[in-house]
Amino acid sequence: MKLRSYIPALLVGTLLLFSSCVKLLKEDVYSQLDPETSFKSVNGIEKVLFSAYNLPEFLGEGSYSLMLEECTSDQLFVTGGEFGLDATIMKNFSFDAFIPSKFPFMWAGDYGRIRDCNLVLENIDQSPVDLTTKARLIAEARFIRAYSYYILYERYGGVPLRLSTKGDLALARATELEMQSFFEKEFSDAAKGLPNRGQISGYQYGRATKGAALGYLCRFYLNTKQWQKCADIAQQVMDLGIYQLWPDITTLFTVVNEMSNKEYIWAAPAFAGIYDRGNELLGGLFPPAFSRSVDGRVVFTSNMLRKALQLRVYDSFYNSFNPNDARKKMIISQYINSAGATVSLLNQDNTRAFKYVPDPNSLGNSAGNDIPIIRYADILLSRAEALNELSGPTKEALDLIQIVRNRAGLTTPLVLASYTKGTLRDHILNERGWEFYLEKLRRQDLIRHGKFISSAQGRGVANAVEYRKLFPIPQTEINANSLCVQNPGY
Repeated sequence: MKLRSYIPALLVGTLLLFSSCVKLLKEDVYSQLDPETSFKSVNGIEKVLFSAYNLPEFLGEGSYSLMLEECTSDQLFVTGGEFGLDATIMKNFSFDAFIPSKFPFMWAGDYGRIRDCNLVLENIDQSPVDLTTKARLIAEARFIRAYSYYILYERYGGVPLRLSTKGDLALARATELEMQSFFEKEFSDAAKGLPNRGQISGYQYGRATKGAALGYLCRFYLNTKQWQKCADIAQQVMDLGIYQLWPDITTLFTVVNEMSNKEYIWAAPAFAGIYDRGNELLGGLFPPAFSRSVDGRVVFTSNMLRKALQLRVYDSFYNSFNPNDARKKMIISQYINSAGATVSLLNQDNTRAFKYVPDPNSLGNSAGNDIPIIRYADILLSRAEALNELSGPTKEALDLIQIVRNRAGLTTPLVLASYTKGTLRDHILNERGWEFYLEKLRRQDLIRHGKFISSAQGRGVANAVEYRKLFPIPQTEINANSLCVQNPGY
């Protein structure tokens, strides 16, 4: 049973809320939130909480957030379609506080989730629900709020920490220390109060779990280079004994395996044919007149849509794979078109990353392929990276990397004596690229390794300068909040 939610279409006080049913969460629509009645039951609290689960970074407009996180990197880029101009801006690092046009939308979406979580946290004490359930709901709200702030932090640095729906509208940006202290406490405390996967009967797929909170704490420690803490939390996730790699990387991202695999620690549930709740990345992968891949793994059917937006792979990335790597085989280098002819995509920065096998029940551009936010492979490679930074190459670090490589069909063991700390660091960055392309991790990986700006300069991006590691805060927020100061350089 998937968790289902929508982006509210009305004013700030309007919520589209949900209650349980057999297959999906049934939608109830309310025109006004009334704290006097909404927080009197678990069902009422969950209706508010579930509205905070809309994840525009991944679903619906997720193709836009991909432009921020991936199309500023060395793997993917977008041309054409309604986002074509903005995609070019991201690729060329020419973004500013006014453009691209979706910056304000994404900023507001994150703060909308934060608002919903604050409503829960402010009103839950008056609820008569039992203390155990109340503690779990509080942990859930704190996790989603911290996750939302973490998305903002990765993009903009310190942001206003609004931990209440009350107070002045003008609020200064939090310092780096304040942001980091907040994430450490919120993710740690949430992990203590959240259930393990499968622990509570009827706990909907897609809701936060202990693994999700620990996974995000691990990611936070990784990206802030707190190596020992990162290694320890990764081990804690491993010790849960719940998660494991799906044996076949080529079928991991199919609809049929999404709810049963134990690799997805947390995922955004997608729904075919539901506006703004589907996986809308796939339509932009189809090249013109695409009929099927040569190997038959990907087939275009009449219920699908070929979008004008074209999501392409750089030749340099495609050619960096080992020829035997199964992850490379998920990138289509040639296809059969509607006339039955074979079309090559090689040597023109135009291969296509079909990591997701299109949902056969897609409707237009909306597919039901769930989008993983945290995978177990990320935990393994995060611990390997942390161990290398702490002690240099070790057998354990290479063994963790090898687990991921074995699944990709690269079974020849890595040789410990072949690596220094620096060369293993470079290998891990490459390995993460081969494993996580199209999953919106590349920008942060490059920033952490000190290669985000230099790799862009290597591609000839003249606007790639140091201050552009952070995006500009949308000018609409600067105008609305007199205490919010723009990032340097913009």
